[in-house]
Amino acid sequence: MKQYCEMNREELIAEKEALTKRFEEYKAMGLSLDMSRGKPSKDQLDLSMELLKYSNYIEDGIDLRNYGILDGIPSCKRLFAELLEVEPENILLGPNASLSIMFDYIAQAYSHGVCGSKPWNQVKNIKFLCPVPGYDRHFTILEYFNIEMINVPMNSDGPDVDLIEELIKDESVKGMFCVPKYSNPQGITYSDEVVRRIASLKPAAEDFRIIWDNAYCVHELYDEGDTLLNIFDVLPEYGNDDMVIEVCSTSKMTFAGAGISALAASKNNIEDIKRRLNCQTISFDKMNQYRHVRFFKNADGIKNHMKKHAAIMRPKFEMVLGHLENELGGKGIASWVKPKGGYFISLDVMNGCAKRTGELCKEAGVTLTTVGATYPYFNDPNDSNIRIAPSLPPVEELDLAAQILCVSVRIACVEKFLEEKEQ
Repeated sequence: MKQYCEMNREELIAEKEALTKRFEEYKAMGLSLDMSRGKPSKDQLDLSMELLKYSNYIEDGIDLRNYGILDGIPSCKRLFAELLEVEPENILLGPNASLSIMFDYIAQAYSHGVCGSKPWNQVKNIKFLCPVPGYDRHFTILEYFNIEMINVPMNSDGPDVDLIEELIKDESVKGMFCVPKYSNPQGITYSDEVVRRIASLKPAAEDFRIIWDNAYCVHELYDEGDTLLNIFDVLPEYGNDDMVIEVCSTSKMTFAGAGISALAASKNNIEDIKRRLNCQTISFDKMNQYRHVRFFKNADGIKNHMKKHAAIMRPKFEMVLGHLENELGGKGIASWVKPKGGYFISLDVMNGCAKRTGELCKEAGVTLTTVGATYPYFNDPNDSNIRIAPSLPPVEELDLAAQILCVSVRIACVEKFLEEKEQ
C-alpha cells in the first residue's frame, strides 16, 4: 500500500470508507477496554501471594510490630542496597509507593530547602527540567507546587544533555526528574555517556537535585535487557555526591498497592531527609519490609521473580507491537520504540492526530492514557504522542484494544490528509 502522503483525494476517501466500516463493527461490540495506566494484571499480582505467609515478626530481637527504626529494618536496607548497588547506609525505606517519597522530597525542599539552602518557595520563578515525553505523575507534583516545568526533548539515548547544560546556567532551575531505565513512556535506557554527562553537570544552583526515578530497574522483558550505568559510581568523580536522589519501589514487583519504596542518596541527603522524617512519622511498615526480605531473600531473588513477570508481559508487548507494525508500518503516519523492558509503548502519530485518535478510541470503548499527559500541563506541542499500557488487560481484550487503536490512528491521519487537500 502507498504511504498516505502519496495518495490522492479519491484514494484517501476510499481508505477512510474501508476503515470506517471496520470501526463501526468494533463500536457495535459495546466494548469497555482499558490501556490507560501501567497497572500489573491479576496474573502478575498472583505471583506474590506467598508473601503473605510470613508471620514471625521478630528480627534481631526487635518486635517489628512496634514503633521505631525510622529508616527501615537493616535486612531490607541491605536488600535494596544490593539491588541498587550502593551501601546500606545510603538507603532509606519509605511507604508503599516511590511517588510518596518524591512528593515529600519536593515538599521538603520547597518549605525548608535542601541541606541548609534557602527554601525553594523563597526563590523567584523556580523551575524544573522535564524530559519529554515523560511521566505524568512527575508533572503533577511540580504543578502542585507551582514549579515551572521546562521541556527537555528525549533522544534515542536519553535526554538532550546539550540543552540541559545550557538551562542549568539559570540559578532558578532547581532540578530535574528522570526515569533513566526503560523511560516512561518510551522505554529508553540512558547511555553510559548520557549518565556520565548528567553526573558531571555544574548547575548554577548549589541546591540543584536530580530525582532519579529508577522505577523499572529490574523490569526486563527479555533475558538480554538494557544495562544502566550506576550514577552513584560516577558522581564522586565530579564532586557531585549530593546531586542525585534515587528512588524505586516493589510496586510492580509484588503488590502495587502494598509494596515498599526506597530512596538512595548521599550521607548528607539522608541526614537531611531523616530530620524531616523525625517530625513526619514514627516508622513505616516494618512488617511489610520483613515479608519482602523473606520472600525475595536477595537481589538475585528479585531478578528471578521478575522473570516470571516478564513471561506474562512479553507476549502482550509483542502482540501490540505486532499490530502496530502490521497496521501502521510503511504508511508514513506513525513511529514507535520497541522497548526491552518497562511498562509502556510510546506511539508517535502524525502531528495533529493524537487527540483525534484518543476521541475515536473512546468512542469505540477503548480507554487510553489521556492524550497530552506525557507532557507538562497536558500540552503536547505536536499533538502526536500516545502512551500505551499493555499490562492490565487480558490478552484477548488487549488484542481487540490494539486493533481499535490502530484503526483509530489510521482514520485520524486520513482525515488530516483530506483536510489538508481541501485547503
